Parts: sequence; C-alpha cells; structure tokens
Amino acid sequence: MNRILSRGFAGGLLLAFAMAATPVRSQPLWETLPPTPELPKGAVEIVATIDGARIWSAQWGTDAPGVPVLLLHGGEGNSNYFGHLVPMLVQNGYRVIAIDSRGHGRSTRTDTPLTYHLMAADVIQVLDRLKISRVSLVGWSDGGCIGLDLAINHTRRLARLFAFGADADVSGVKEDGGDTPMFRAYLTRVREEYGRLSPTPDQWPNFDAAVMKMWYSLPAYTTDQLRSIAVPTTIADGEHDEAIRPEHVRYMAATIPHARLVIMPGVSHFAMLQDPKVFGAAVLEFLRRD
Repeated sequence: MNRILSRGFAGGLLLAFAMAATPVRSQPLWETLPPTPELPKGAVEIVATIDGARIWSAQWGTDAPGVPVLLLHGGEGNSNYFGHLVPMLVQNGYRVIAIDSRGHGRSTRTDTPLTYHLMAADVIQVLDRLKISRVSLVGWSDGGCIGLDLAINHTRRLARLFAFGADADVSGVKEDGGDTPMFRAYLTRVREEYGRLSPTPDQWPNFDAAVMKMWYSLPAYTTDQLRSIAVPTTIADGEHDEAIRPEHVRYMAATIPHARLVIMPGVSHFAMLQDPKVFGAAVLEFLRRD
C-alpha cells in the first residue's frame, strides 16, 4: 500500500457517485483519516496454517446463497479497515469473508520474502479449506494488487474483481504521496494496530522491512498480463488519491478487457474510512451488475 514511502478507455467507464448533502466541514474528507472501525461481532474465525504461516480469516452471513464476497485489505493494515463495509454487505444478503494477509494483522509470516503472488497463493489455500470455489473480490490497495494476481493466474476462482487504489506496476505510484499527513498518520496507526492484533507483536521492524522490500519492485504486471484478465473488473480510486497516479488508474482500466473505471469524488486512498456510504454503494453496484 505505501510503496510511495520507500521510493523517492476502451472498455472504461467513468462513474461519479453523487454524494448526499452534508454539513459544512472544517476540512475536506480527503484530508482526513477517520478512526479504523471494528469488525462486526459474530464472525466465524478460522486460522489456517499454510507453509509455516498462520493465516487468519473470518466469515459473516455464512448461510447466504450465491457467490461469497472476499475482502482483502491494504499494505501493513488489517481487515478492520472494512469494518463499515462488512455489515452493509451482510444486510444486502452476501456471505462475506475477510483475510488478514500473510504477516499482517492477526496473521503470521515466515522468513519467505513477501510477494503479491505468495499472498495470492495463501488466498487460494484459504478458499480451498473453506470449500469455496469462487468469490467476488474487493481489494483495497495491496489487496487490489493481490486481486490482480488472482485474476491473472487463477481466473476460475474469481467471479469478478473490484480493485480500489491498486497499481499494476511501480510506475503507477506517486513519489511524494508518503509526505501527506494522512499517510504519516496511517503509518503510525498501523504500527499500533499491529502491536495490538498480531500474534507476534515484537516483529514489527522485521515485518515492516519485508513489506518495504516488496514495495521496491512489486507489483510488476505486464500489459499483456492485464490484457489476459477475463473476469469482469472494476478499477476504482478516490478523486484525491495521495498514492496512485490518476493516469495509471486510467491505463489499467483501458488495458483490462471491458474493465470499468470508477472515480469516487471527494475522497482519497482511504475512501472506505472517509465516506463509507459512497464506498459501500460503489461496491454494491459492482456486485449487482450483470
């Protein structure tokens, strides 16, 4: 997610989600970082041991019919960032699964270098153990990068992909995005959250170094790989994303066959916190499309 901190439309459709009238604010939403919500109670939690790492997942609405919705969070974060979205999805009749990526949140890691391909392989193994053949994937930032890997390498496991604030290669990341107050606040916050949630709270320095090392060179999806994606895809971002270049977002939407481009007004890389209703409406619209 914060690769910016470690280095110096054929088929596209631009949607602007109308925002309801709100009281005058002292500062724009996109210049705020609201608190991280908690996940809803009543989750069915499972920890799967995969190649030495313990991967945490949780489910809600397990009796709901249809294709489940899988949520993958951003880099150095955890599934709590979807705390507003989960109840919206459950209330609309969806089975929801959230996974803390390898080394993140409640999951552990090994000395194996972190890559998006490795974390995508963890997702497949978790789904296999849950006996889930296919999901609709909603990925935020690094979660979206993992989603792209799955769309490229495990097409049959995805019904559709919603990638928000993701990039296909390192050229898509702004060099100065890490200097914004929101990203500085986010880095402070995720370190505290790691200490509170992780089974290995003393491993933050090593974990942080492993993530930063990954961000120097990944992701690295080629144009041909993006063109090979055959699942219905929405490429989404905030109007004021601090991290991802807008031209790169347009490139991904134009390159992935029949992809749709959704730009959410008035929000940034942290849209799910800044305007949960708009973010949730975008996800529900994506899930309901034919």
